[in-house]
Amino acid sequence: MNDEINPEILKLSEMLATGKEPPTDLGEWDAGDDDYPIPPRHWLLGNVFCRRFVSSVIADGGTGKTALRVAQALALATGCNLTGEYVFQRCRVLLISLEDDKDELRRRVKAAMLHHDISEADIKGWLFLAAPGSSAGKLMTLDTKGRPAIAGLAAALKRTIEHRKIDFVCLDPFVKTHGLSENDNNQMDQVIELLANLAIERNIAIDVPHHTAKGGATPGNADRGRGASAIKDGGRLVYTLTTMSEDEAERFGVPVADRRLYIRMDSGKVNITPPAAAAKWFKLVGVPLGNGNDLYPAGDNVQTVEPWAAPETWEGLTDDLVNRILTDIDAGMPDGERYSDAGAATTRAAWKVVQKHAAKKTEKQCREIVAIWVKEGLLLKETYHSPVDRKDREGLHVDDMKRPGKVT
Repeated sequence: MNDEINPEILKLSEMLATGKEPPTDLGEWDAGDDDYPIPPRHWLLGNVFCRRFVSSVIADGGTGKTALRVAQALALATGCNLTGEYVFQRCRVLLISLEDDKDELRRRVKAAMLHHDISEADIKGWLFLAAPGSSAGKLMTLDTKGRPAIAGLAAALKRTIEHRKIDFVCLDPFVKTHGLSENDNNQMDQVIELLANLAIERNIAIDVPHHTAKGGATPGNADRGRGASAIKDGGRLVYTLTTMSEDEAERFGVPVADRRLYIRMDSGKVNITPPAAAAKWFKLVGVPLGNGNDLYPAGDNVQTVEPWAAPETWEGLTDDLVNRILTDIDAGMPDGERYSDAGAATTRAAWKVVQKHAAKKTEKQCREIVAIWVKEGLLLKETYHSPVDRKDREGLHVDDMKRPGKVT
């Protein structure tokens, strides 16, 4: 499944990974001679996993990040859209649990398979599981002189990737992958660099789910991750996973008692593609495994996830439709005035632009859509000089970097 790897990149990655001295020159080239085709990034699943890049999802314990990653891993291994995210190509997946034992990992995977109607035959040769515990060691530890050094897990991981021809690896959770100081930026940078070099060397995607620090969770805030900022800075595709808030439950008509079953994934630091304009929602679903016995007749009920769409207000708002609405808002009015989200706005009311393109939406729904776009920074309030009233007013502009769109 792996595409051919540039031998120069491979050579340099091996040198960096082994600590060998790199070449004295930089390998520079004349951009004026650079007229050969540039290959596209090798996306695997939506804009979440990509070859040669390290990804992560940051969440509080018990939010559902492992359930999400198991379902996404199954989507890649089967080539089927199980999570509402486009599968670019079927992949050989290595799912490594460094927190749960073998049986618990099997339970989690089985729950997802049962819920999504996947058989063992569907994933044979495509999904590989490991729960090595402490026996596998760490990617990096401190040597006898207190210096970071590559350890046993790194070699075992590389051998397994080569042997199984793996395309995607998930190491869950990040904190269990190393024996270094989590608050030391230099040490954390070395762990992330090791993973990034391995991703380049083997032309694979690597994912390391990560825990949040203590305190309230904020959707899209990648700085909420535990430990040094190098953990977040070293990844290229970092998302947050948070439980539905009480305000969101009220807005979506979800009983407050059930809100913890709904989780949102937001772009936290996605610096190789524009962040999504809106959160991706999932619902946690309990799945009976049917594994009862005389002592435990009920057996286990284990969570997995399924995609969930916010009802009514957001229904039917495709990326194409949203972008047409945004383009009209950004263009402003024929007389040079700009649209406004103010509740008292009349002719400049931005909600009317939404309704012009989505005629079935009510005024309340259109106002809510505009309010969310403003809150998420997709629509920005900026001061401009009104050509009609000849005074400064506040109007809306679009942050083009946050527009939704299919990754290409």
